[in-house]
Amino acid sequence: MLHASLRRSGGSYIMTVPLSYVEQNRLNAGSRLALEIIGDELKIRPERARKSLADLLHATPAGLCRAQGWDELGAAGAEL
Repeated sequence: MLHASLRRSGGSYIMTVPLSYVEQNRLNAGSRLALEIIGDELKIRPERARKSLADLLHATPAGLCRAQGWDELGAAGAEL
């Protein structure tokens, strides 16, 4: 188990994060973290930005093979 200390800075308290956690999660100064308070526990995890559909489509390689007739298929479930 890792341990951390709190120190005071102005009206706030600061907790040091172990280097092993920073390296494991590829964090750096300015990285955003999600905090969750559950009873007397504080849960901390990296906050990862969700990619937009535009970002995902932009990253799709050009010239991919397309299945013939795919775009003409009707709805098969509750997609709409």
